[in-house]
This record gives sequence, C-alpha cells and structure tokens, in this order.
Amino acid sequence: METNIIEVLKYLLLGLFQGFTEPIPISSSGHLQFAQYFLGIEIDGLSFELFVNTASLLAILVIYREDLVRLTVNGIGYLRTKDVEKKDDFQFILYLIVGTIPAAVIGVLFGDVFESLSSRIYLVALSLIVTGIALFLIRNLRGKRGDASLTIKDAIIIGLAQCVALMPGISRSGATIVAAMARGLKQETALRYSFLLFIPVSLGGTVLSFSDILGDPDFNSKWLLYVVAFIGSFVASYYSLKWFMGIMAKGNLIYFAIYCFIVGPIIFFLTI
Repeated sequence: METNIIEVLKYLLLGLFQGFTEPIPISSSGHLQFAQYFLGIEIDGLSFELFVNTASLLAILVIYREDLVRLTVNGIGYLRTKDVEKKDDFQFILYLIVGTIPAAVIGVLFGDVFESLSSRIYLVALSLIVTGIALFLIRNLRGKRGDASLTIKDAIIIGLAQCVALMPGISRSGATIVAAMARGLKQETALRYSFLLFIPVSLGGTVLSFSDILGDPDFNSKWLLYVVAFIGSFVASYYSLKWFMGIMAKGNLIYFAIYCFIVGPIIFFLTI
C-alpha cells in the first residue's frame, strides 16, 4: 500500500509539474522529462504526455471560453452577413488556421524524430538555454499592434516558431510569444494568439492519438495514476496561466529567461 501511495504522489507531482509549466515559457515537455528522470519514472512513448497535455488544453479552453465564443459567433456571422464589424474576428480565425498548418505538417512528418530526441535529457537542457536566450532578446519589447492588426505574415512567422517548439526543451508558448512580440504585437495580443493557436494543435494531437492512449499498456494498467496526473495538470495549468497573464501584462519575461539560464546548465551537467 505504501508503494502505491508513493506512486500516486509521484504521478500527481508529474501532473502538477507539467500543468504549471505548460502555459509559461519554460517548456512543459522538457520539464516533464526532467521530472521523470529525477523521480525515477520511465514512461515509454508520448501517451502520458498527450494525456496530461489534454488537461492543460481543457484549462486553456475554460480561460479563453469568452474569446472562443465571440470568435465563433462573429466568424459565422461574417460569413452570413459580411458585417464589417465582425470581419476582424473572422480574419483572426483565418490567421489561427494559417498559423496551425506548419506545426501540424512538421509534426506528422517528423513526430518520431522529435520523440526520439526527448529521451536525451542533455539536449532538452540545451534547448531550455536557447529558450532563455530568445526570451532575453525580446525582454524590453513593447508592441503597439493589437488583434485587428494581425496579418497573414504574422500568422506564418508565429506558426513557423511553433514548429521550432516541437524540439523537446523549446517552449511552445515561449517560441510563439517571442515571435509575436518580435513582430510588434502587444503583450495581450501575443498571449491570446499564442494560446488560441495552441488549441487546434493540441486538440488535433489528442484526437489523432486517442486510440494510441487507450491502447497503451501503461494506460490500461495505470489508468488511476493517469487520472490523478490529469487532474493535477488541469488545476495547475489553470492557475499558472492566470498568473502568467499578470506577468505578461507587466512585461516581466526577463525572470523566465533568468530561470532558463540557471536551470538549463544545471540539468545539462547533471545528466551528461
């Protein structure tokens, strides 16, 4: 019984760790690998990561539910009536679709390659340092362009940045926010576009891998542990994103860069 309790606590910690790091620009996938390494938990494949990632997706859907409803209603409304007041929301949806395409294509073509790299903890640590450098470079940027000023070029560049984040250790939110702010977008717009862009990619990955998750021997034998991690991830993702919204509003991304510069080298030298 004692061993079971310890195992439950370990999986809860994995869920909380993944959930807390998902919204913030320090790479949730990388930190999940770190946590598994130091907790002594070996989980083959990506089923567990996809499972807890789905919990983060649900938390993001809850937080951005009003934006999603508005975009859906106005997007459909524009198609029906061509109301110019709804055009900006319709275009925002189109830019989300455009931004999703690069990562979807690269993920399908080279998903196995990225999965194989995730087991090399030292590479993940180096990628964390790269994330820190990117955050440091844009630390003082204060864009002036809002949602209505998004362009197809912005969508393509941010979508390509999301492709870079397929590399384990490169933060997805960090890569897309850095690209958005480098394009002169306001912090609020960069944050909103980044996380709304996360939704179709994450949802697509979950749908495509649903059968793999159910057929995973680990899931069948450890479903309770997975559920515990799922709940932990959902709760942690929700509050972490709320906290990160405040950080973005104040423009304090430098703190995450410093964190990456400290943790990256430490993990690298502990795992080489």
